[in-house]
Amino acid sequence: MSSILMVVTAATSLTLADGTEHPTGFWAEELVVAHRDLLAAGHTITFATPGGIRPRPDQGSLSAAVVGDETRVAEFEAYLASIDAELTHPVDLTDVTAADYDAVVLPGGHGPMADLAFDTDLGRILADADGAGTIIAPFCHGPAGLLSATRADGSFVFSGRRLTVFTDEEEFAGGTGAQSPWFVERTLAERGAIIESGPAWSSHVVRDRNLISGQNPQSSEAVATAVIEALAK
Repeated sequence: MSSILMVVTAATSLTLADGTEHPTGFWAEELVVAHRDLLAAGHTITFATPGGIRPRPDQGSLSAAVVGDETRVAEFEAYLASIDAELTHPVDLTDVTAADYDAVVLPGGHGPMADLAFDTDLGRILADADGAGTIIAPFCHGPAGLLSATRADGSFVFSGRRLTVFTDEEEFAGGTGAQSPWFVERTLAERGAIIESGPAWSSHVVRDRNLISGQNPQSSEAVATAVIEALAK
């Protein structure tokens, strides 16, 4: 089966517009659902982070008040515990060669806005992967990581490509709101990406050749399914 690189934020806080620190990390549902479904399909998954630092879940993503269901929170916690050894020792992005993988998956949480969006190693990996036609699948705030991919002339690797991402509407309604230091949807559009959004909080996936993107946590399962289908072909 296929070898998948799952790139996860190592950030634990995001500096807001007012200078305060907002606790963050990866969004549990997104990592759990994508990892679970891809693994169940028979694929192998390697975690990688900036600096090989152990990623941490955003505690909001493990709150019943946010998730809406104590049972689901318990399921996420149990799954994370089951893969704790893998999360404890991720590969350093510096050591990753894109050609070793058949797909690159980037779950979100606000963390990617603090590190992945500016990580030169991730930019190299994504540029090489895209050039080779390797599946690239960011979702929710994961597409912030795409911004790291620039060519030698400064142009954006994913300019002109269709994708979806956690929308500015969703950021204002259920994210960091007006205190967001920057808005991922807006910034991607400014860099030349073509944003195709679905209704807020609905599952929505966009595929443009090898680029598969999802809008929000509700899109986690659909993104994994699209990746599985793409790898099968």
